[in-house]
Amino acid sequence: MNAEEAAELLGHCSGFDNRQPSLAAAQSWAAALHDVPLDADAKAAIALYYTTPPQDPRERLWILPHHVRTLRTKIRSARLENFQYEPVPDETVPEYLARLRGQTAAIASGRVAAPSGRLALEGGPSREFVAELEARGWEGNRTVDESAAEVIDSVHRSGPLGVECPACHAAIGKPCKTPGGTDKQPLGKPRTKPHSARLRAASGQAEQTPEERAAHEQRIREMSARHLARKQAEEDIPDAEIVDEEGAA
Repeated sequence: MNAEEAAELLGHCSGFDNRQPSLAAAQSWAAALHDVPLDADAKAAIALYYTTPPQDPRERLWILPHHVRTLRTKIRSARLENFQYEPVPDETVPEYLARLRGQTAAIASGRVAAPSGRLALEGGPSREFVAELEARGWEGNRTVDESAAEVIDSVHRSGPLGVECPACHAAIGKPCKTPGGTDKQPLGKPRTKPHSARLRAASGQAEQTPEERAAHEQRIREMSARHLARKQAEEDIPDAEIVDEEGAA
């Protein structure tokens, strides 16, 4: 871009920002845009700049040479988004480079219509290629047994938290909770240890019958009663009498 072309570009800018172009400004812009031609994309870059509002509403838009360069490159790059080189059989490296530059320039400038869609791969892998993959252990084309998938899906983690608690119905992966509240286990707080029913379920043991649960609770009550009786007996032992041997004599 020379000074005369830069003056024309500045005249185009004045339609947006009411600037007063001068010979000095034209020469400065020509020096900054010496490798940028005066074309439709350069003028479109100015329009694109003034289409975007400033971040600060109080700020006045004022385009500079670097804005023209950057936005013009953006406009031309957008046309090449879906471009893919079309090779020629048996072409040499210099021929490839020349054709690549020619196709890129034609599409970027807009002389040739830009590709409208992305190219997609068609067809599938060859039978020999799939056989080679399966020989190496690939199972991509095999059908998964639904029952096996259900078992795999049901396994979340090992231990008691890997099953739902039959007592408090805590979900898999969630700690057990107690329905009541104590100082050690307030209401809504997780239990430090899972319920016994959950431990049995995690180990594969069958759930207790009502009779077995009643017998288990009775054993606990009996053990508690014996413990209380033993503690009460220890408290009822009379203090030993102190005998004064001199007085007795």
